[in-house]
Amino acid sequence: MQMTMSGDIQIEVNGERLVLDASGAVWWPEEATLVFADIHFEKGSAYARRGAFLPPYDTRATLTRLAAVIARRLPKRIVALGDTFHDSQAADRLDDEERAMLRALGRAAHWIWIAGNHDPVPPAWLGGTVTPEIALGGLTFRHEPEAVPQPGEIAGHLHPCTTVTRRGRSLRRRCFVSDGMRMVLPAFGAYAGGLDLWDAAIGSLFAADFGAYVLGQRRVYAVAGRGIPHSMRRKASDDSQPSSTAISTVDTP
Repeated sequence: MQMTMSGDIQIEVNGERLVLDASGAVWWPEEATLVFADIHFEKGSAYARRGAFLPPYDTRATLTRLAAVIARRLPKRIVALGDTFHDSQAADRLDDEERAMLRALGRAAHWIWIAGNHDPVPPAWLGGTVTPEIALGGLTFRHEPEAVPQPGEIAGHLHPCTTVTRRGRSLRRRCFVSDGMRMVLPAFGAYAGGLDLWDAAIGSLFAADFGAYVLGQRRVYAVAGRGIPHSMRRKASDDSQPSSTAISTVDTP
């Protein structure tokens, strides 16, 4: 693991050097590629249709954050790891300004839209490439991680998060999870929920040790995962597992 001047963390996944951006995106500098997971446009309006009224600003807020990261990294390629839209009608609920913002972002780079379980057929007007998965260099990008070990897999779907504790104060934060061979990204969408780091759906993906990398306000923090991750040197007992509410931190947001 290496900390950059900007406060991002660099790790290797299957031999490829990746930068974990504090926004929740991954930057692959050698390929000028930016990766986002689980954007979930129009989740707020989907909930409103079911009677759960949330402030209807999640899409605009997420588009603004997307634009900021793209402007900062200037990628040639962008990979969206599926569930870009919360449901099959979500694109139709974008207003004219949001649609224009998304079209403008689409012109900033070549987009690869990975099909997700929420949006198996992203709208054609987005342009770019739509595919179930794609292999680039030593990495394979797909929406849902495979149950068996997959060297080089970069996936979303699970929305990992964890709780860090410092001086008696606990914070629930989204996080990246990686063992150096594969990685699961945090959800990028404003209203996307989270699955606890210690849930079996996440832990079962990694045969042995893994590290967690928590999103802070301005930087990414390495926190205790399981065992002795490739980026940390922390010993965990074989017969016990830390609670998500009592994770000891290397550094905290």
